[in-house]
Amino acid sequence: MTQQLLIVESPAKAKTIQKYLGPEFTVLASYGHVRDLVPKEGAVDPGQNFAMHYAEIARNAKHVEAIASALRKAKGLWLATDPDREGEAISWHLLELLQQRKLLQGKTVQRVVFHEITPKAVQEAVAHPRQIAMDLVNAQQARRALDYLVGFNLSPLLWRKVRPGLSAGRVQSAALRLICERENEIRNFVPREYWTIVAQLLHNEKSFPAKLQQWQGKKLEQFDIVNTEQAEAIRREILAELSMAPLLVRQVERKHRQRQPAAPFTTSTLQQEASRKLGFNASRTMRVAQQLYEGVNLGMESVGLITYMRTDAVNLSEDALQNLRFFIGEHFGKEYLPAKARLFKTKAKNAQEAHEAIRPTDILRTPEQLASKLDRDQFRLYELIWKRTVACQMAAAQLELVAVDLGTTTSHWHFRATGSTIIFPGFLALYQEGKDDSEEEEEQRLLPNLLAGDQPELERLDANQHFTEAPTRYNDATLVKTLEAYGIGRPSTYASIIQTLQNREYVALEHRRFVPTDLGEVVNQFLVQHFDRYVDYGFTASLEDELDAISRGEKQWQPVLAEFWGPFQERLEEKAHVSRAEATSEALDENCPQCGKPLRLKLGRYGRFVACSGYPDCNYSRPLEGEREAPEPVGRDCPQCGKALVYRQGRYGRFISCSGYPDCKYLESLQPSKGTGITCPQCQQGELIEKRSRYGKIFYSCNTYPRCNYAVWGEPVEQPCPRCRWPVLYKKTTKRRGEELVCPQEDCGFHFPTTASSTEIEQLLAAHVVPTPRPKKEMSSPPKNARPARQAPAKPTTGTKRTRKKTVSTRKSPLPTAETA
Repeated sequence: MTQQLLIVESPAKAKTIQKYLGPEFTVLASYGHVRDLVPKEGAVDPGQNFAMHYAEIARNAKHVEAIASALRKAKGLWLATDPDREGEAISWHLLELLQQRKLLQGKTVQRVVFHEITPKAVQEAVAHPRQIAMDLVNAQQARRALDYLVGFNLSPLLWRKVRPGLSAGRVQSAALRLICERENEIRNFVPREYWTIVAQLLHNEKSFPAKLQQWQGKKLEQFDIVNTEQAEAIRREILAELSMAPLLVRQVERKHRQRQPAAPFTTSTLQQEASRKLGFNASRTMRVAQQLYEGVNLGMESVGLITYMRTDAVNLSEDALQNLRFFIGEHFGKEYLPAKARLFKTKAKNAQEAHEAIRPTDILRTPEQLASKLDRDQFRLYELIWKRTVACQMAAAQLELVAVDLGTTTSHWHFRATGSTIIFPGFLALYQEGKDDSEEEEEQRLLPNLLAGDQPELERLDANQHFTEAPTRYNDATLVKTLEAYGIGRPSTYASIIQTLQNREYVALEHRRFVPTDLGEVVNQFLVQHFDRYVDYGFTASLEDELDAISRGEKQWQPVLAEFWGPFQERLEEKAHVSRAEATSEALDENCPQCGKPLRLKLGRYGRFVACSGYPDCNYSRPLEGEREAPEPVGRDCPQCGKALVYRQGRYGRFISCSGYPDCKYLESLQPSKGTGITCPQCQQGELIEKRSRYGKIFYSCNTYPRCNYAVWGEPVEQPCPRCRWPVLYKKTTKRRGEELVCPQEDCGFHFPTTASSTEIEQLLAAHVVPTPRPKKEMSSPPKNARPARQAPAKPTTGTKRTRKKTVSTRKSPLPTAETA
């Protein structure tokens, strides 16, 4: 009979740990959370001291039953869920369910925590068990209650005032405000002109630039030269003087500088660096890191390759430091090893929840050794973590900074050239931290060996025009960095925050940067105007401080919730009477050209537009970008009806259509097709490209159409299906399940959340039921003989439900065809 039962969250982790503990233990997985708040009003009851009503999660019921069955035969229960608040709460919830079944009588119950899945770490954890830390559980309950109280009360208000199906979250709303405010900064930015004078010089056959730094004995500031006349006058005067006297090196300054390596990764810095260097978004980074932590099959065994990936800490264990120093001395040489181990101090406020930074569990497992065992994403992320960890304990880089001043013997001006030379590379021999939106630093430029009195040759003298640039939009790295700087959320939540904003279509990703949608801006405007306190950065960060205080046992969770709920409830009641027009429109400083009444910026079905406030008496409206252009002749005839073709402006840009519309619906797109870089999985020759259907909906199809008619509704992802191995999945977002990756194969249909860990994917695979084939007209991919997109749709005769204000079709969306609308 099994003596002991140990519970972890992941089946992959369970298999690995089972080998470390031997036959005395049975290791089972809970497959994540086992209980959650009941999905209805009253799940958190403020009137009963915030009593929380939980229900068992249906999809995990069979796993709980398996644990219960095994516990009946065991003498002791060991709870080894993840070492953070969520993991502590999972253990507590499981314990509550087992107590309800009266299965703990006569059993010992112990909590064990480890931060890496290695034999030593697991065995040491089992040797030093503890009880469940209720302070951590209460902090997690408080966070869950806060999110419920905000989401369950504020979201319905958004449904009534803005649009059905929207959501507001305690942290996501503050993140949305950041993105919207940055967009307003960009819109309101007024560029300023300035000029620089740059000499291109040659010395010892090496060309280098030097910038005019001083003029008339004064240092030049950015806006001292602001137009062509000034710049050309200065340029002519300098050239005239150089025609009479040579350009000399007046002074050479050399400074010695050390550059220290960056600290090992925390959750936040790993997400930032993976975005900069690998192009991973936060969700992808955490998904791959979870796989490396839980264990990867290396042939003979399954091994956890990195320590726990949700951490604020930057310190490393003594054993890790000793192993790193030994490795550096052996593989790089003693000159790359500092006199003593380098220690780092965290900059994160209230850093908690882990004892170490993210590092390899065994530094001797180099990326090269694991290249054949890992998939591409796993290898790249592991290599990044491995190099950063080794580099943090290597010697500092030694640099020599050089500044050279040049002028004539009598000039009132001088140029300056700057550069650097690496004397000793130190950690730069292995790794250099990425930067956000940075240009090449001048000090990184290499200069020729220059001495005072040298006379470099002037190749040319340029007057360069510049304009100040608007701040750049946030990308994954800079948004995570800013959220952390404000103390909004926690590193473990950043991926889900960003994903939720995209799922709700509050932000869109353009060139890997976040742009607020019209809907996102309206929602943000509503929240800032009416719930300003609750999207305030300081207030959101202070709530995180309160949760941290609860986790440390310094505060009780119910009083913290009561302090929040009272004013929030009052604000909800106060704003319940805000009209929809007030919530979704914004006054403009402009009058209607037809009736003279003020114009307003409104939110419509297809985004924001300008309309008269006198509607319905005045029906003036126009696109946000300005008045629509009159149709312009193309100069050729429609191939379908023979009438003249014209250029028109639509909500998706300029296009060609028949002048006989609506009798003839012939269309031609002028927008270049956006490629995805993904090979068509059906013909293996074409590329999947972005197109729009005749209704304006985006889909993706093979660019060899009509030879290949493969098409899918969602954005394709070059990742094999975990079930059938079809090489391409596609993204799909639903209100109930959020963003998922879906297999387009009708006989598979497997789908899973984009943020799912390997554990959750295994669970979903085990429970997956192959869908029953649907009628051909409802297939998720288009039939071979699909009707061209530009043909007029048949008029519906059935399935249309009349309502008081609008008509809602109950038919499903038409399937995409491979031809461009």
